[in-house]
Amino acid sequence: MPHPPAPRPPADPTTDPVLVLGAGPVGQTAALLLARRGVPVRIVDARPGRDAVGSKAICQQRDVLDVWEWLGGGTIVEEGLTWDTARTFYQGHELFSVRLPDPGASSLPSFVNISQSRTEEVLDGLLADAGIVIGWDHEVTGLDQDEHGVTVECATPHGPVRLRGSHAISCLGAHGGVVRRALGVDFTGTSFDDRFLICDIRADLGDWERERRFYFDPEWNPGRQVLIHPCPESVFRIDWQVPADFDLETEESSGRLDARIRRIVGDTPYEIVWHSVYRFHTRVADRMRRGRVLLAGDNAHLVAPFGARGLNSGVQDVENAAWKIAYVRQGWSDEELLESYHTERHAAALENADITSATMRFLVPHDEDDHRVRLEVLERALTDPDAHPEVDSGRLAEPFWYCDSTLTTPCPERPFGGRPPRGRAPTPCPGVILPDVPLALAERPDLIRLRPLLREGLTLLLGAAPEGTDAEALRAAVHTIAARATPAPVATHHLADVDPTGALCQALAPEPGQVWLIRPDAHVAAVVDGTDTDAVRAAVHTALGQVVTETAPTRSTALT
Repeated sequence: MPHPPAPRPPADPTTDPVLVLGAGPVGQTAALLLARRGVPVRIVDARPGRDAVGSKAICQQRDVLDVWEWLGGGTIVEEGLTWDTARTFYQGHELFSVRLPDPGASSLPSFVNISQSRTEEVLDGLLADAGIVIGWDHEVTGLDQDEHGVTVECATPHGPVRLRGSHAISCLGAHGGVVRRALGVDFTGTSFDDRFLICDIRADLGDWERERRFYFDPEWNPGRQVLIHPCPESVFRIDWQVPADFDLETEESSGRLDARIRRIVGDTPYEIVWHSVYRFHTRVADRMRRGRVLLAGDNAHLVAPFGARGLNSGVQDVENAAWKIAYVRQGWSDEELLESYHTERHAAALENADITSATMRFLVPHDEDDHRVRLEVLERALTDPDAHPEVDSGRLAEPFWYCDSTLTTPCPERPFGGRPPRGRAPTPCPGVILPDVPLALAERPDLIRLRPLLREGLTLLLGAAPEGTDAEALRAAVHTIAARATPAPVATHHLADVDPTGALCQALAPEPGQVWLIRPDAHVAAVVDGTDTDAVRAAVHTALGQVVTETAPTRSTALT
């Protein structure tokens, strides 16, 4: 696999950096993404150093793996344990299994399981390679901003420090209230009374290493749930739902913890690698952008872990943020482009909160009516496949679809059909992330997949030319229109040239002369007629958050 290119040198290294607050995996990813786009960055964290303890966030989705691989973190994919089937049980009976979708032909797995501590270790290595030093022992105590930049105050062992940046991305996690308060951001939500006991155990459980298993009301945790995830090196992450008054120390000293584990693994030898007890919350900040400061990850939204929507959504936050900050700093877009970060990622956070809250209501019914409904659903699901969609054990993480974004140009012929059924991907249309496919461009032998090509700027993909139209003339005309519409990097390709397997052509089914405009984060910004000069120009302006003045459609003079 070709090694990704090094971070680009900043256009002006004397300018203020972007401040990344928090060096967890979301903050690490933000710093690396900014560096890859030529933006100077400074990252700080309140901890004295890396605390590599426990599995924590383990389940990483394909589009997040794609981001990390682009940054040079293919090790995460290589070491992660790949699984592609989610099984759901009720009282010992399997209700159904779901295989994860692949609408393209990506070389990356749908998900991998790997401990958060190992992910952080890999990302730390990439930061070191990029020359980015984490400022440990920097506790953020205050934040202020003006029209030119952001000032962050930190407490350190050597006294207070003031940092200056052009922008800031706050990835301080759930406890980063200092930034939310400085911005006047509300962080309301709900908390769940039931606790969840999490144990990482090392054991040989045979075929279980390829599957995620969810158990409703098993005999070894009656009335509650158990979730089992496989991890590398024969480690299994087991989550038990436990009562609100559960005490881990008493559970261990009494031998009841060993009994819990034995009910699952039987006589198989095991060792406990790590354990903890969590209480889950659902909270979403009412604003994810104030001026030059963006909130990301758990600093902006908290959700229950069922569906793996925590870390995955945080990485998707900072990918959205990084290209937009880079474009604003380069002068390719106005500062107001950052408002689309709030509108797009806040909508994603609300959807994740909605999905995970519905899961928690099914897992932890609030009243007798909820209990009765859940029992009826589970009993019907034993014999009626039509009841399976009603069984909520968590909808697995997926990218958010920016169909209602101000950066997206709607296509009446390709409307968004709404959230697809569990286990399926949406039909490609404006707002949806483009499926990944193998790439074979003669002029770019360094690239083997489409996604890295898309991240280099705005990309226009052309379907077959209309009858009587020269295909290369159409491509050249479309490229000229787009390049004149923005100083940002623009690339224009025939779809067939970037899709040697035909998988993407099959997924998109483009009309003759149609152009698919793709953003730097691989989301489709528009689907327009390539012979309509004004439509192409307007789509480019819209994708970069620029005001568009409507005019009557005109045909490209290069084709007349």
